[in-house]
Amino acid sequence: MEFPKDFTAREKALLGDRFEELYTYATAQPARGVTVNTLRCTPDWFAAHTVFAAEPSKFCRTAFTTAADFRPGRHPWHHAGLLYAQEPSASAPAALLDVRPGMRVADLCAAPGGKTSQLAAALQGQGLLLANEFVAARAEILRQNLERMGVTNAVITNEDTANLAKALPGQFDRVLVDAPCSGEGMFRKEAVAAAQHSDALVAHCAELGAEILENAAALLAPGGVLVYSTCTFAPAEDEAQIAAFLAKHPEFTLCDLSGCGFGRPGEGNRAPDHPDFHAEYTRRIWPADGGEGHFMAKLQKAADAEVPNQPKVKPPKAAKPPAEWLEFARAYFPALESRPLAGAGEWLLLPAPGSEGLNTAKLRVVRGGVLAGSVLKKRFQPAHALFMAYGADCTNREELTLADPRTAAWLRGEEIDAVTAQNGWCAVLVDGFPLGGGKVSGGRIKNHYPKGLRNLQ
Repeated sequence: MEFPKDFTAREKALLGDRFEELYTYATAQPARGVTVNTLRCTPDWFAAHTVFAAEPSKFCRTAFTTAADFRPGRHPWHHAGLLYAQEPSASAPAALLDVRPGMRVADLCAAPGGKTSQLAAALQGQGLLLANEFVAARAEILRQNLERMGVTNAVITNEDTANLAKALPGQFDRVLVDAPCSGEGMFRKEAVAAAQHSDALVAHCAELGAEILENAAALLAPGGVLVYSTCTFAPAEDEAQIAAFLAKHPEFTLCDLSGCGFGRPGEGNRAPDHPDFHAEYTRRIWPADGGEGHFMAKLQKAADAEVPNQPKVKPPKAAKPPAEWLEFARAYFPALESRPLAGAGEWLLLPAPGSEGLNTAKLRVVRGGVLAGSVLKKRFQPAHALFMAYGADCTNREELTLADPRTAAWLRGEEIDAVTAQNGWCAVLVDGFPLGGGKVSGGRIKNHYPKGLRNLQ
């Protein structure tokens, strides 16, 4: 493909004879893939049961490469949150963060949610995930995706990262910064990325990335790990960015990514003002390496770094569980009956476990747990999110399969016959994975799948 002239001139000056090699795409078509949600199944189960072509990716153990023309968005497994459509190399940064169950994790530039859902899956419902997105419309997309993936322990915010750093200093074991960038790795996939490219855009993104990186450092607890990534090749946003950060922050150490199994080392001539910077410890994915383009750096904060003063947090007052909720939960989700509730306008919310200690009073919180439902006319009306998060545990279930024609009908919003579910509310599942909920009466299930999510064609 033809690259922007300013980009080509810069890269040829840096790479010399290697330009043609590194910027020759490994495949004729943009790489496509899916990342498996291990809150739903294991990669081995997915590989054994998938009905479409999918090959394991070298970038992440839960990622798979699919055919160039495959579009998973209408597949029932997508609706059930079993997978996330994601270019394979994009799965690498979250995997490098080494998240384990029980940690407190922050994703500061989270929308649309692919990397965030990887972090949530690594937590396995234990610990806390803060998922932040500055742009309100994108924060709503993030919410929808995490809901689809069945994430129960996320607090989703729509904030400037400076406000997060002020409210939650030193509170996270892991922080991911997939920084807004000039998008040079998207030239092949998105024509607009090439059309809008300029030196001014690179400079603006580098400045924004530096600000977010500073706030990420403030959020990180002593001994914690931070991964910074971009989908660009610009030195100012990549090696030079990390080198400048380390020069200001002696409490951070650059981790060596040479053993990660993919990509190539970062390059020292991209940070000429910092001759002591170990650029080779960072990682680059070039077009020749099978991805569209990524840069990654992993940083660890010293265990003896100063612990910032923590703001005082007034524990939220739990909402009194309405009798209608208790009756509903007792019948369909008995494990949730004793869970604390919080009010969310006219709705009831199952707060993310561990979120009661977060200083979120002055933050814009989009969602702080799982929407349970609301009481209407003295009856409990469950939310779609409740079934997506806990549908596999519902006492009344309609079990579908991919081959069952009722699956496609359900995703179109149609009523379907009840075979395994009894009268009352039920969870509808495909291959054991939630597709929302409905209400059974007279052998038919009234469809409550949200209209905006349906396969209407």
